[in-house]
Amino acid sequence: MAFTQTPQRPLPGTYFMTPALTRPQAGPAIQPPLFRSNSGSSLHGPLDIGQTALTAPVAPAEVLQPIERAARTINETLVQEERYPELDNYIGQGISSDYDIPLSSAWAPFQKTKIYDIPDRIFEQYNEAQVSTMMGLFAELGHAWISIDNALYLWDYSHPNPELIGFEEQPNSITAVKLVAPRQGVFVSNINYILIIATTTDIFLIGLSCQPNPAGGKFVVLYQTRMSLSIKGMDVNVIEGSMASGRIFFSGRHDHDVYEITYQQEEKWFQNRCGKINHTSKGFSALTPGLGLLSRQTSQEYVVQMAIDDTRNLLYTLSSKSTIRTFHLKPNNGLDLAITQTISYTFSNVRHMVSRTDLIDINTPIVSISPISDNEASKLHLMATTSTGCRLFLSATSSFGWTASESGAPTSMQVQHVKFPPPDPLKQPSQKSPSQSALYQANEAVDTSSKSLIPTRMAIRYAPGYCLCFTNKESRGAVDTLFISSPDSGRIARPQDQSQITRYREHGTWMFLESRAEDIGLITPRFAAAPTPVGFGNELAIQFDKPATEIAILTNTGVHIIRRKRLVDIFAATIRFGRGDDGLEGEVKKFVRLYGRGETTATALAVACGQGLDVTSDSRVAKVTDPEVLEISRKVFIEFGGKPILNENSVLDQSIPAIDNVRPSPRHEGTALYISRLVRSIWKAAVIREGSTPMGGLTISPTVPLEKLRNIQRDLTKLQEFLDTNKSFIDGLAGPESLSRITTKQEEVALQAEHRALKSLVCLIDGIIEGISFVLVLFDYRVDEIILSLQDTFRQQARELTYERLFATKNGKELAKELVKAIVNRSIANGSNVDTIAEALRRRCGSFCSADDAIIFKAQEQLKKASEAGGTSDLGRNLLRESLRLFEQVASSLKMEALKSAVDQFITMQFYAGAIQLALTVARESDRGNQALTYIAAGMPEQDDRRHLLETRTNCYKMIFDILTAVDLATSQSPEKIDGLYTRSARLRSEAYGVVHTSEDEVFQNSLYDWYINKGWNDRLLEVESPYIIGYLKRKFTESPAFADLLWNYYAQREQYYEASKVQLELAKTEIHNDRFRIQLEKRIEYLSRAKANASTLTQGIGRQSRQTLLHEISELLEVANIQDDLLQRLKGDPRLTPEKKEEVLTELNGPIIGLTELFNEYADKASYFDICLLIYQAADHRNPSHIKASWQNLILEVHKETVEKGEPQPYEAVAETIRSMGNRLGLSESTFPIDTLVRMLKTYSFEYQRNVGPQTWVMDTFLDLHVPYETILPVLDGMLYHDEAPFTGNNRKFIANDIVYLIRRWYEHGVRSGMGRLFGGESNAASITQLLGVLIQTQYLDSAEKEEARILMQRIDMVIR
Repeated sequence: MAFTQTPQRPLPGTYFMTPALTRPQAGPAIQPPLFRSNSGSSLHGPLDIGQTALTAPVAPAEVLQPIERAARTINETLVQEERYPELDNYIGQGISSDYDIPLSSAWAPFQKTKIYDIPDRIFEQYNEAQVSTMMGLFAELGHAWISIDNALYLWDYSHPNPELIGFEEQPNSITAVKLVAPRQGVFVSNINYILIIATTTDIFLIGLSCQPNPAGGKFVVLYQTRMSLSIKGMDVNVIEGSMASGRIFFSGRHDHDVYEITYQQEEKWFQNRCGKINHTSKGFSALTPGLGLLSRQTSQEYVVQMAIDDTRNLLYTLSSKSTIRTFHLKPNNGLDLAITQTISYTFSNVRHMVSRTDLIDINTPIVSISPISDNEASKLHLMATTSTGCRLFLSATSSFGWTASESGAPTSMQVQHVKFPPPDPLKQPSQKSPSQSALYQANEAVDTSSKSLIPTRMAIRYAPGYCLCFTNKESRGAVDTLFISSPDSGRIARPQDQSQITRYREHGTWMFLESRAEDIGLITPRFAAAPTPVGFGNELAIQFDKPATEIAILTNTGVHIIRRKRLVDIFAATIRFGRGDDGLEGEVKKFVRLYGRGETTATALAVACGQGLDVTSDSRVAKVTDPEVLEISRKVFIEFGGKPILNENSVLDQSIPAIDNVRPSPRHEGTALYISRLVRSIWKAAVIREGSTPMGGLTISPTVPLEKLRNIQRDLTKLQEFLDTNKSFIDGLAGPESLSRITTKQEEVALQAEHRALKSLVCLIDGIIEGISFVLVLFDYRVDEIILSLQDTFRQQARELTYERLFATKNGKELAKELVKAIVNRSIANGSNVDTIAEALRRRCGSFCSADDAIIFKAQEQLKKASEAGGTSDLGRNLLRESLRLFEQVASSLKMEALKSAVDQFITMQFYAGAIQLALTVARESDRGNQALTYIAAGMPEQDDRRHLLETRTNCYKMIFDILTAVDLATSQSPEKIDGLYTRSARLRSEAYGVVHTSEDEVFQNSLYDWYINKGWNDRLLEVESPYIIGYLKRKFTESPAFADLLWNYYAQREQYYEASKVQLELAKTEIHNDRFRIQLEKRIEYLSRAKANASTLTQGIGRQSRQTLLHEISELLEVANIQDDLLQRLKGDPRLTPEKKEEVLTELNGPIIGLTELFNEYADKASYFDICLLIYQAADHRNPSHIKASWQNLILEVHKETVEKGEPQPYEAVAETIRSMGNRLGLSESTFPIDTLVRMLKTYSFEYQRNVGPQTWVMDTFLDLHVPYETILPVLDGMLYHDEAPFTGNNRKFIANDIVYLIRRWYEHGVRSGMGRLFGGESNAASITQLLGVLIQTQYLDSAEKEEARILMQRIDMVIR
């Protein structure tokens, strides 16, 4: 049954409310949701990434490939993660007490993973103590220490039966121990740390080497450095060292002076290897500190803690009177006291924020300080913790700003923020007193009275805000309770209310240690999600990139390991253990409210892919593999992933497709978040790092450890499998069956956008997995040799290649393919089997080594074997032909570099024909639609997509021309035949040119002809027998006359004279006249003359009428051209023209043939060239007698005038010659050479200007020289005689009479000489002439001699007649 559908309209502009077609249900039934979804109001959480895109202006749509679209999404996600607020943004001016202390351990931010007991051997030594004992941690080494009187022992606390490492080489009691970093260059490289041991009399510097052992622990060895210094009477209790510079500071219990230990490799003049400097006290007491004990009557203030901030070059000290001093570390062992912050001044700052509280007053001591580096915060410098558990955040300022540097120390310090303790877990929350700090806390009161952390005995802060407070309640005896808190990164990154200042939200937990804490240490590297304050504290971003923070706490019973739970671990624990009153659905909704749908789906996806960790029953941290947890996480990802949203307001913009106005679902956001967090550490990293060997050789190493790459690949593979397994349940991946659930066109567009977005991410996942496989394969070989084998361009690209480019860009893929080729070529050179290598590459990274690539490698292998066998041997030729066959199989995939390499090898082995054939095949396959030919036919416009196709083919043809050059060079010195047989060189040349000339590639033939022309081998074109040569020359006709000459010559050599004349006529007629195509008038006349001759020649297949028509056109144009040439020559010597005008006129005339009208009006008539005017009349068939007569009169007078001016020859001679010349050129035309008019005109001219000059009969001689018939001239003279025409009146008639007698005599002599049977044309004419002579004899116009001549002539005529 057919459904009636609403007519489709292009988007945007569709009527979105038109109901979509109801599709029949197909496939398996949709699985019911795990949770009932109530109204979305209960799930409103923080603003997800990209949610503001609904109202943001949308950029024009870009055409992106799926993998490029996904890469852009990853980049946007990484940028968003980098925008995590810096510490100063949420710890601002004011007070707070925001804590989220969960009742369920599943939501706890930290968990105790394991307790390592103190070995029995330590207790045995401890029981023998006589004076003093101390305990501490070297957590970064995985070791603990204990000092018992004069002995120090270290042990690996994670080992079940550790070996004790002891230092017992001095007799005095130990008062302090510290592990510091050594100054560079002082000790040998294998000494990683210095162990500083202070006793009652001396300080010892012990070298410590720490190396990893196979069991996963650390192997520690102590070395005697022979460095020590005397400190008698100082009672050293505090030691601190700079990890950056290696400087070491200490202080004693008798004063608050700060000393520095100086140490160097060798002794110098007046300077021992080890010494000390007092930076605070000067004079005699500084040199002899022990003497001060005898007279000290003042306060017993001393330093109880030191802390160094290497990022700001600051040293902080906390005294026993809670005074904080700030020192500026300067170069060359300098140390200046910059700030002294007394407790009274500190608490006066606090009173500006809170007017009254029992937790902070002048009697409340500060128990610890913790520096905050400038990587973490720009303004905040230090956190101080009071005995009541209040945390004071202080900032230091100077004239240079918030951050101190080597050139400027801070000058003042203020309290910026106070964090009050959490509520007492054993009591109901008390009534909160109102806060006076409205700046930070707008709506909620701050609890400033909680005594849950009284007394705080010890505290410490680790970045990005892990705070540990140890309190010892009297009710619990000598047992500490630990409160540990951390920022809630998820809520800080995505606050629910964007309009308010970000709040300092923390979640914390209480831990009962059941023992007394002695020391705290950070096991894992210091936290840093970014090198700058913005983004530094983003714990969510590095969940899968770096190990979770672990902290070791040494107590009097053992070492407790505390692990920071990642959000993904909290989510897994919540599913597994934390089902509260609202059940599992309530827990998930709580997640959505707190962190948003995007973060929730990202976390659920990570747990479903096996990223969740938890502590097992045997105290191991292991992945959560509980099937129920994984299944619930899967369903949360699917069912809480939300839907894509179409921004209907932006659809009104018709320039942007509707699909680009869709914000993908939170499920897509969560997937992108998870992918970005997996690859964040490698995305922008370079693939390789260059180094050098001690001998100067090149070394290549990976910038990212290969094991890390394998871990990322393994995690992405799990994600790939998860998405593939569950795609039928995920909108956007489910395929056409998901369309059955849509009801409006709006939903359909949104689903299309979701599909595009998710499929792009899937493509990127595939690309990353394969890209990592490629890198792993690359480092399986000698990478340095492979890089060196690349061309310089590719080598530089390899240095700059990042993982992002490798995964997501075309250039990265192409470079990877070049590296794969280099690997294979290297293996082929080493004799490895190419099939084995190619198959291994295809299996591990198929897109970098396709089936076509494998065939190319096989063809290259055949080439190598042919080279080894010899190109001239039968085996070598067979291998070459097989290589050619394989190359032709994959011609469409063959890159220019590979083609060039193959062609060069073919040339080396003189397989010229095969090289040409391969290049032609690659050219043809690169443009199967032959669009390059249509591009040429269209005139090759600049902005055309077909241009690159022509360029690709042209590059192939250039290789062919190089081959032909090599052929000519190799065969030029060899004879063609020897003993009547063709030589091998001749055969090779014949084979090569045979492939060239028999090619049916018209584009190639055109390129070949161009190459011939550029080489100056025009004659070769005349020898070509090809159906394309004529078309080529016709297309090139307008580029240069040389191509046109080749065309008519080509026709003429093949006896196609008619076609040749047409080309020559076209050349003569062409109006193109520029620097590239310039044909002068003389050449055009030559073309017309040749065309006239060719048109007159019989051509097979051309009828007479066609030839006559063409001949007539040529003749007429030739006549005009000759006239134009006359004008040109005349104007060259015309003195009337200025040089500029002459150049202009000559340029106009010495080019295209101009029409007769223009020649007459613009040139001949204006220049008074009357003879040329007459020629134009003749050519134009102009018959106006008055115009013609006037031109003749002007011409005769002009010639006379010029001759008179010159002085020679006689004017009549010049006029006669002009008449004869014009008569010949005009062909004695009746219209333009009227005899009767010219005879009268010349007789008049002779009478008026040349009387008695020259022969009296010169006028008659002029006409007779032109073979004007006698019977034409005689009637004119007879008429002039009898009509008494002026000036021949009266006696002047004798001039006419004499001419009549002379003309009749000449006529008579002509008739006699010619032997004509009928004199004067007949008896009637003769009788008339006799009668005329008789009349003349009777007149007085003839003198006696003339009359006698007339009588004799009359008698002769009578005799002939009779």
